Amino acid sequence: MPNLIDYKSPMIEPVLPILLQDHTTGGSIIWATNSYVDRGEGFQEADQITSGLLLSDDCALIQPRVYKALTDQQARTKSHAEVFTPSWTVNLMNNYCDEEWFGRSDVFNTQEDTKWETVEEPVVFPEGKTWQDYVDSTRLEITCGEAPYIVSRYDAATGEMIPVKDRIGLLDRKLRVITENTSDSKEWYKWAIKALQRCYGYEFQGDSLLIGRINVLMSLEEHFFNRFNRHLTINRIKELSEIISWNFWQMDGLTDCVPFDEPPEKKEQEMEYVFEAFSDFWGAAAEVKGDKAPARECRIKDWKTNTEHTFHSMKEKKTYAQF
Repeated sequence: MPNLIDYKSPMIEPVLPILLQDHTTGGSIIWATNSYVDRGEGFQEADQITSGLLLSDDCALIQPRVYKALTDQQARTKSHAEVFTPSWTVNLMNNYCDEEWFGRSDVFNTQEDTKWETVEEPVVFPEGKTWQDYVDSTRLEITCGEAPYIVSRYDAATGEMIPVKDRIGLLDRKLRVITENTSDSKEWYKWAIKALQRCYGYEFQGDSLLIGRINVLMSLEEHFFNRFNRHLTINRIKELSEIISWNFWQMDGLTDCVPFDEPPEKKEQEMEYVFEAFSDFWGAAAEVKGDKAPARECRIKDWKTNTEHTFHSMKEKKTYAQF
């Protein structure tokens, strides 16, 4: 299988600190998995992932699920329900999404069983909708893992690379539309930024999230190279990485909080129990309550208004399509 992730590549290494950012905590994303704890200090579930660990001689440490040992895959499936969907299933589901948006089927490709054929003709938009509307529509991949519904660089189940022209992720489709409707790299990049800003995803496990972030970045680079036969500049790579670090964040999807943080309502229930169980020792109970840090609700950015919000507040507004 090809080397899908290379942390020492000229494109990834300079922006690793950006891709590791956690904008809710102000630090880096954490491992949030026990897959690496036997390696000792720095690899425990609550430890932050650092560039130094990734760029060491053991830089192949974090790799896509398809490279992991079968026993490790099974353990992660059991502990965090980590299951990676074959690309043909991703395509089928994304096709249903577009069928609803366009009002017709087979817009980007036609699928039969586990194979699909890309429609070569430029995408035609329905009356009352434009290609700009499509690029500007917001999408969210929940528990995104390596982000296969957003970008489809490779089949997550086999590791096989997918040619750019045949990719089927939600961002891939936006980038195809941009390629078909822009004339130069400056305009292409302007709309690619907007397409990226409209794609979101969250994940509990830090290693999978990092791979997902890198996949999104590399897909943007690969689409650009496929269109203009040159690479994005390092300044643009940094700009894209900053957006990615906001839009693909680490979160416990059951609580909308940072992994291992307890949601406020759970804390209140626990403390009520403490007060009832230790009613003769109010001081001790109060001290316990004071020792517990408040749960941190995950923060994301609304790029249309350039403002920060908690994901919970954005979810209540239901301003996105969810996958």
